[in-house]
Amino acid sequence: MFFELVKKDNNSKARAGIIHTSHGDILTPIFMPVGTQGAIKAVEHRELNEIGTQIILGNTYHLYLRPGTEILEKFGGLHKFINWSKPILTDSGGFQIYSLSELRKIREDGVEFKSHIDGSLHFFSPEKVVNIQRSIGSDIMMVLDECVGFPAQYDYVKKSVELTTRWAKRAFDYFHSTSPLYDHKQFLFGIVQGSVFKDLRKISADDLTQIDFDGFAIGGLAVGESTEEMYEITDFTTDLLPENKPRYLMG
Repeated sequence: MFFELVKKDNNSKARAGIIHTSHGDILTPIFMPVGTQGAIKAVEHRELNEIGTQIILGNTYHLYLRPGTEILEKFGGLHKFINWSKPILTDSGGFQIYSLSELRKIREDGVEFKSHIDGSLHFFSPEKVVNIQRSIGSDIMMVLDECVGFPAQYDYVKKSVELTTRWAKRAFDYFHSTSPLYDHKQFLFGIVQGSVFKDLRKISADDLTQIDFDGFAIGGLAVGESTEEMYEITDFTTDLLPENKPRYLMG
């Protein structure tokens, strides 16, 4: 069992659970320190352990550009590269590509973008993002999604949600047709999108929960909407997700 729901609060939506991974258990709810390129800035691993850090967050986009998959595979994955023995979750890079608005082009087959480092041209497909995260060796992987900014037109968000769902299905199928490169199991999360439109959030959640992902993330928030809107959409979306799967609020 990947996720174990331990306790629910009767007076709120709060809940406690355990995520079981090859690199150890994660007691939820949990905050993940951000190590975009594998390193938590200004904090040593010794200090992370002292404060009880259970999992760190890496980023597929940045790790793909530097140090790159060839070096990561040579070391045997990110855990060994940074000498971290606990779980790692990697975002797909969708938000970072969204932030490159003038340097990227979204297509049906994926996203073409220019590196923010040297301007070189690259392409991410749902399948390639799975491959990159296989090279990274993260315990929890994210599918490629389109993160829409705020404000956004309803019609555009609707098309974006549909595209994200198609990409998610491709990523799921490819994930299950491939195997981890290292000696531990990996898990894959789908990402619910829809901006601040509740009907689109419901469509996204309904479609994605038909796919047997190991967990679900709530994406597309903290991109310019008000704090009230962010809380409202988070509250609304959590009701659409299965109780037996972990949830990741992206930020």
